[in-house]
Amino acid sequence: MLIGYVRVSKSDGSQTLAPQHDAMLAAGVDPARIYEDLASGRRDDRPGLAACLKAIQPGNTLVLWKLDRLGRDLRHLVNTVEDLRTRGVGLKVLTGAGAQIDTATANGRLAFGIFAAFAEFERELIAERTHAGLAAARARGRMGGRPRKMDRATLMMAMAAMADPKAVAADVAKRLGLTTTTLYAYVNGDGSPKAAGQAVLDGKLRADQAAKGAASPPLSLQTGGA
Repeated sequence: MLIGYVRVSKSDGSQTLAPQHDAMLAAGVDPARIYEDLASGRRDDRPGLAACLKAIQPGNTLVLWKLDRLGRDLRHLVNTVEDLRTRGVGLKVLTGAGAQIDTATANGRLAFGIFAAFAEFERELIAERTHAGLAAARARGRMGGRPRKMDRATLMMAMAAMADPKAVAADVAKRLGLTTTTLYAYVNGDGSPKAAGQAVLDGKLRADQAAKGAASPPLSLQTGGA
């Protein structure tokens, strides 16, 4: 079964889906099985594509007018094509630079396999860089893992910002170089510290007290006692 996907970048009427629809019909795609979007390819929220990928079944073939109708960028394109391949879904591109891709032909299957090779190569590169980074960290006496981004200075600024009733958490987090999730893990919406935030404050207080204690001589020495 052939499933078509068509897209134009603008929804203001300056671009039309008609040429892509005509190409789909000429390729034998049922009009009821053509999914469409009126959105830039760089947008994550493309409901037509999401519905298309959800509806497509193993043994089906996804038909595209051009390869760039599918991918947000090269990485997204490679990953999407690889996902189709692992699901047993074919791919056919009607025109443009990817027109040689048609998994019903030997050459098309070869081109499809190249995408799989690129996806595997990218995964191996990521794994290699991760292992190298962890090894370098261990060599310097550090263990792997995500560093904590919230320190006392950042926490104080976050508390002060969130105390403003007009504050937008996402904006505050962005200004401080945090994620919104991290921000809310330490600070309430009214700017008061949560348990994790209070622990940061208490930990700093104990460290300051310990430092002052180490700097002060014993009471017996201060008073001249034995």
